[in-house]
Amino acid sequence: MSTQRLAVTKEAIKTIEKLKVLHGDLVFNQSGGCCDGSAPMCYEKGDFYVPSRNVKLGDICGCEFFISADQFEYFKHSHITLDCKDNFEGSNSFSLETAFERQFVSVSRIFTDEEYNNLEVQ
Repeated sequence: MSTQRLAVTKEAIKTIEKLKVLHGDLVFNQSGGCCDGSAPMCYEKGDFYVPSRNVKLGDICGCEFFISADQFEYFKHSHITLDCKDNFEGSNSFSLETAFERQFVSVSRIFTDEEYNNLEVQ
């Protein structure tokens, strides 16, 4: 069985399902930008243009999850778990979950040798 690059917590699933009811299809992009730091960003699928150089890490809850090619070079040896927590006060994020005073976060860890050798091809 292939190693997946992504996982999602129960807390994140609850928030994603609420957002899907309100907004329909969603897409995630691991931000590496100035405004949102390095947070995973959630958008309505038609509201976010995915640059052609971005790498699709996988799907979570039926939603595509992307990362920029440059960031992928840093994360290619890492497993990412999408989690969701109470939003800290003063967040200026464009991500949809902030309407619920929540914030998606990425938790990463380095793959074991066995996991890395069984990775799905990107």
